[in-house]
Amino acid sequence: QVQLVESGGALVQPGGSLRLSCAASGTIFSINPMGWYRQAPGKQRELVAVITSGGSTNYADSVKGRFTISRNNIKNTVYLQMNNLKPEDTAVYYCNADIRTSGSTGYHDYWGQGTQVTVSS
Repeated sequence: QVQLVESGGALVQPGGSLRLSCAASGTIFSINPMGWYRQAPGKQRELVAVITSGGSTNYADSVKGRFTISRNNIKNTVYLQMNNLKPEDTAVYYCNADIRTSGSTGYHDYWGQGTQVTVSS
């Protein structure tokens, strides 16, 4: 009914940049916060950045000043611009969104399938 599809993950050298995209599709009525999480091998999934429908943002301390989250409410898409990437940014990045579907009265949590980001020389 609702799908989140991420793209943009890749292998990049330290200091490089990547832009992740996540498009939500389906019978969507509205979307509350959209965000990016990541999970490195052997570690728990952690919040990277989140953005409200009004454009307010919040970032993990480890990415502040390097990553920028943005969204296009018309396209139901969220982006993550990642600059000055470090080896410790290596992880699977997941898109998350709080979505109300058409005909429903509540919001539900949806996740994408994940996209691999590897930072290595």
